[in-house]
Amino acid sequence: MSFAIYVVGYLILIAGVIYLAHLMHIPQHYIIAVAVILAGVGVVTGVQSTRQKDPN
Repeated sequence: MSFAIYVVGYLILIAGVIYLAHLMHIPQHYIIAVAVILAGVGVVTGVQSTRQKDPN
């Protein structure tokens, strides 16, 4: 459940950054690159924060 919260939060963040970049007339290929990078950071952060420690 906590991972889903991270995903939703990062999707809102990415949507906001994309909208702001569009309003600033930044070229579309830069916007797509930033969105992909932010999605990767979101997945890595979500997995690191929500994974269970190995009991060994």
